[in-house]
Amino acid sequence: MFSMMEAARLEALHLAQDPATGLKAVIAIHNTRLGPALGGCRYLAYPDEQSAIRDAARLAQGMSYKAALAGIDHGGGKAVIIRPPHVANRAALFEAFGRFIETLGGHYITAMDSGTSSLDMDCIAQHTRHATSTTSEGDPSPHTALGVFAGIRATAQARLGSDDQEGLRIAIQGLGNVGYALAEELHAAGAELLVSDLDPGRVQLAVEQLGAHPIASEALLTTPCDILAPCGLGGVLNAQTVGQLRCAAVAGAANNQLASPEIADELEARGILYAPDYVLNAGGLIYVALRHRGEELAAITAHLAQISLRLTEIYAHAQADKRSPARVADSLAERLLYGP
Repeated sequence: MFSMMEAARLEALHLAQDPATGLKAVIAIHNTRLGPALGGCRYLAYPDEQSAIRDAARLAQGMSYKAALAGIDHGGGKAVIIRPPHVANRAALFEAFGRFIETLGGHYITAMDSGTSSLDMDCIAQHTRHATSTTSEGDPSPHTALGVFAGIRATAQARLGSDDQEGLRIAIQGLGNVGYALAEELHAAGAELLVSDLDPGRVQLAVEQLGAHPIASEALLTTPCDILAPCGLGGVLNAQTVGQLRCAAVAGAANNQLASPEIADELEARGILYAPDYVLNAGGLIYVALRHRGEELAAITAHLAQISLRLTEIYAHAQADKRSPARVADSLAERLLYGP
């Protein structure tokens, strides 16, 4: 356990259970140099407890890097609740989780994530003030999508010489809350959309509303396009898939798109520009962080504009240093988190 924490550079790892509600939860706190840890709460089934712990640790590290480059006064954390096969009272389970968060004294602030909703955050908030993305604060997904859209424009400018989306072929893998909102923005800008999702209903909706072209999930990565936008779960870019890509750039909302750091170097070698995911998808984090401290929407929107500027800066460094943008982003984040 401690060797895993050391490898991920975690500051703390908290475990809690509540037999009465079925709660089994993990909170990983990666780094609090810049402020209290902030990160979403996942509610998913896992094959075993170690997988849940590894997921929390990996995601917490990404949140630290994301917060650092987004310029907000927070460190990175992540919560995972292992979804039981049967739960008698979902609200009671999340209330128990809220009591657990409260025992941490503000070192971790939670938010919605895969498998959780603003209603779940409302239950948590009954027992702690260290919760955001409640129904009163609003869904962060549209703001994540706005940030990704801005980042895609910056990526198109860097790789294709223009930020005009008109006629660009953009392949979106995953049409959840963020993926679909992104598709709407790209459609409005004139992009040609290729879409896939495990839910055929979401694909059909995109076809009917946005004129998208449906592509089988297993075929999307090999379909020719200008920009591939992974917007599902992580690990989509791996040793098996990276050689099959037929795109000029990868820029999407999914966390942890690279199965390993070396994949970034393979993309660079193939001439595929990679937008570091935690820079591109920081809009949701910016929204929940600033809303939690009472900022107005105008200030949040202004801060979202920094995503494309940061990405453009990273691309310039990468070109000058002849390195992958992912390596450059990691170096910039680590300098902020750990010092020079």
